Amino acid sequence: MKAFARLLERLAFTPGRNAKLTILAHYFQTTPDPDRGYAASVLTGELDLRQVSPSLLKRLAADRVDEQLFRLSYDFVGDLAETISLLWPGEASGPNAEVSVTEAVTLMNETGKLALPGVIADLLDRLTPPERLALLKLATGNLRVGVSARLARTALAMGTPRSVDEVEEIWHGLTPPYLPLFHWLEGGDPPAPAEAPFRPVMLSTPVTPGELAAFDPTDYLAEWKWDGIRVQAVAEGQNRRLYTRTGEEIGAAFPEIIAAMDFEGAVDGELLIRRGGEVAPFADLQRRLGRKAVSAKMRETHPAALRLYDILTWQGEDLRPLPLDQRRARLEAAVFNPHRIDLSPLLPFRTWDDLASLRAAPHEPVIEGVMIKRRDSAYIAGRPRGPWFKWKRDPMVVDAVLLYAQAGHGKRSGFYSDFTFGLWDGADLVPVGKAYFGFTDEELRELDRFVRKHTVQRFGPVRQLAPALVVEVAFEGLNASPRHKSGLAMRFPRISRIRWDKPAAEADRLETLRAML
Repeated sequence: MKAFARLLERLAFTPGRNAKLTILAHYFQTTPDPDRGYAASVLTGELDLRQVSPSLLKRLAADRVDEQLFRLSYDFVGDLAETISLLWPGEASGPNAEVSVTEAVTLMNETGKLALPGVIADLLDRLTPPERLALLKLATGNLRVGVSARLARTALAMGTPRSVDEVEEIWHGLTPPYLPLFHWLEGGDPPAPAEAPFRPVMLSTPVTPGELAAFDPTDYLAEWKWDGIRVQAVAEGQNRRLYTRTGEEIGAAFPEIIAAMDFEGAVDGELLIRRGGEVAPFADLQRRLGRKAVSAKMRETHPAALRLYDILTWQGEDLRPLPLDQRRARLEAAVFNPHRIDLSPLLPFRTWDDLASLRAAPHEPVIEGVMIKRRDSAYIAGRPRGPWFKWKRDPMVVDAVLLYAQAGHGKRSGFYSDFTFGLWDGADLVPVGKAYFGFTDEELRELDRFVRKHTVQRFGPVRQLAPALVVEVAFEGLNASPRHKSGLAMRFPRISRIRWDKPAAEADRLETLRAML
């Protein structure tokens, strides 16, 4: 656990991507099996120790630490694992003080629910504060060290005969601690191929009109950017799989899509809720995401559909090296179940101004913007700069009043960085959303000072604020939502500007937001 604790500490305080890669690669190359495999699984989000919940950890802390001291400390630190690791009484000592990552994972995986609190308490007793933090981060999976799954897999490939794309190609057929993977990375035989495997997706980068002006529009295709979730549908042999863009299998939540996959290949597209010919808001799709089973009524009221825009394999042939023009022709020639699966149409344009006009006035309100793709682009895993662009519609904006604040986590521990904001409804302010990004580090410090000076009431870690500060909130979409007091739910809200100059009484009203809907 010492080496893993040191790894997390170095990653948390190392900002550069290349430096993080060097740290990770050194850890994977010098750490024995199976510790390095379990570390890789938690860094990539693949380790699932669901028994270890925040409520369990809070109960453990309550048994060892004064309740008021813990509450004040947690309120200041903002991170549960860090708070417990610092407050836990005693220092590690004795012959049993050393705990390996493998021992900790095995104990937490195999211990029954009733005995688990005692096991975790014993582990914490045997560790130093940095190791306790590493243990709790391992248990909860809440690392916050600035490492993506792609970055971790890139580090695994460094210094080996394999590329990160080769690692990603086989990754989703593997399970922790990945012993066959490390054997292969060191020159051994490849792991057994997965059935209906996930292929790493190709991603786009944002683009501005100024950047587009440097390109020839005749070199590109364009299509709508649909407001659903990116999925990969794989039908190979007798196996049918529906994956998210990160490789999570979600077919159980969409059995009608699985049933409609009467083809042999892997295709890329957008999962939507579609009633008749119209695409429903993203909130309707959210009601089905994350479910292990879906009722017949839900399938009737929220019918799922798949809208395709690329083809990766077909009848045993890998099409990803082909230019997009050729892949699109193959996609249009393929036969799919028309009741559930259709193709995303290409947009007619000759100039970037033509495309800007289409982007500004889409025929369906759920469309987020346009996708722009080079005709000659191969399907390349990751986010290469240049082949694919996303040009979103301009965000909607309102001026709102800060109502509540909560401390952040990780690097934002000790700062109030999570904000709830509201709009006027008559003489009252009604909460309409939450945001925790969009501001600079200097603005974060200014907001934190405002929170500490203008707190009027506390509710555990949450502070209620005097209604005195207006912020400009930008958001990508808006849906009706009976679960919210305002009746509305924003998509991807962020604080785009702090309006120190604007009185709270001049903030926008709820009817302004309803009119946007």
